Amino acid sequence: MTDPATPSAPPAPAVLLDGPWSHRDVAANGARFHIAELGDGPLVLLLHGFPQFWWTWRHQLVALADAGFRAVAMDLRGVGGSDRTPRGYDPANLALDVTGVIRSLGEPDAALVGHDLGGYLAWTAAAMRPKLVRRLAVASMPHPRRWRSAMLRDVKQTRAGSHIWGFQRPWIPERQLTADDGALVAELIQEWSGPRPPEDEALETYRRAMCIPSAAHCAVEPYRWMVRSLARPDGIQFNRRMKRPVRVPTLHLHGSLDPVMRTRSAAGSGEYVEAPYRWRLFDGLGHFPHEEDPVAFSSELINWLRDPEPDR
Repeated sequence: MTDPATPSAPPAPAVLLDGPWSHRDVAANGARFHIAELGDGPLVLLLHGFPQFWWTWRHQLVALADAGFRAVAMDLRGVGGSDRTPRGYDPANLALDVTGVIRSLGEPDAALVGHDLGGYLAWTAAAMRPKLVRRLAVASMPHPRRWRSAMLRDVKQTRAGSHIWGFQRPWIPERQLTADDGALVAELIQEWSGPRPPEDEALETYRRAMCIPSAAHCAVEPYRWMVRSLARPDGIQFNRRMKRPVRVPTLHLHGSLDPVMRTRSAAGSGEYVEAPYRWRLFDGLGHFPHEEDPVAFSSELINWLRDPEPDR
């Protein structure tokens, strides 16, 4: 039995961080989602990973807005300032959260940019709702079918993703993530980064966000589904649905020193894309390339978004 989530709660001050962006809530897929937005132009929707929240995209929000885009970073269901619902953490439903937010923002489509779990959901949304996804950019996460294969068949990837297996225990992961004011969150980010991890101030911010009541539980629930469903009918059905190819231009970004998701595991994802696909490996960066070298990451992303011929 796991810790029940809080159905609805106002955004905590820990996630309403000041900056040139504005904060607001939008309704989508039966829940309320907190977003930070900046700029005008074509929509670029940014999806964070674990153990972070919207603020991980602070550098890209500014860079994208300066480049003429409407940049929006959302908190995924259960994390940051979004609703912490008791259910709904399977990837198909989380992807509907994402596409629902696109509609709620009044846009016909968006370029999706996802990191880690956000990347997994971006892949899913592009396959499930292709009309709402203009372009797809994913960092530090292979295609869901590639992820499943690597975790089950590659011993080295199984070891690298040991935290995901650890999340299957009830109660214990939540307690570990919130103990000592979220000290484990800072440790994980430092361990998973390359030689340039986020600064101490950023680590403190992530620690505070994880300690919001029920946030730790909601943050690990998607990973519980991903493992526990492997042999269940719903998981098998999802894996079959992901055979549907991605038919939008795709940019795949990865850090060469990523200890969580091996380069070999991520690199084969292009076989699921029937559209221009570009692979970009950042030398000397780890699991968080958008924070470890935000200038290089943002430049690569913006140049690709502007490129009318992204297959080059």
